[in-house]
Amino acid sequence: MPRLALLRHGHTAWNREGRIQGRTDVPLDGAARAQLQQLHLPAPWDRAPIWSSPLSRASETAEIVSGRLPATDAALLEMDFGHWEGSRGQDLFADGSSGFRHIEDWGWAFCPPGGESLIAVKNRLNQWVERLTTDAVAVCHIGVMRVLMAQATGWDFASPPPFQIKRNRLYVIEIKQDGWRLEPGFIRLVERCS
Repeated sequence: MPRLALLRHGHTAWNREGRIQGRTDVPLDGAARAQLQQLHLPAPWDRAPIWSSPLSRASETAEIVSGRLPATDAALLEMDFGHWEGSRGQDLFADGSSGFRHIEDWGWAFCPPGGESLIAVKNRLNQWVERLTTDAVAVCHIGVMRVLMAQATGWDFASPPPFQIKRNRLYVIEIKQDGWRLEPGFIRLVERCS
């Protein structure tokens, strides 16, 4: 069965401002581009098929670190955060009527106002994963990664997550018929030789 290596896209201005991006197509910022241009995928992932979300922050990250145009699929889009997109989490917390809460208090039934439920994200991602026939790299978003990694660890969005997601690292999931498994640790991207 294939393995799936997940990589989070580089920083954007909205990331740095603490804004919720969701489906809003915010590009990488200059600092992220400069950092990513110094990195590439490690072997054997440098030869694996490369996929990404169609949003520019993910597809550009994929192209920079792989040196190839990625195949894109709408299944890898970030969760739609509806009315919260563009807002800062701290501002939503301050507004008691927003319904905003910490991720460990979501549960699988969570759905932001006017947005997409976690179950809907899970369903579209699982349909995409089922079509994989070889090892692959997917450059995507933290929400997508959380949903996939939750299934590989048994996390239910009702407690603190059993993993941390950082940039410039691959997180590998073994896709098996009897269940998925998140490999321990992570694999760092490799620095390019000068």
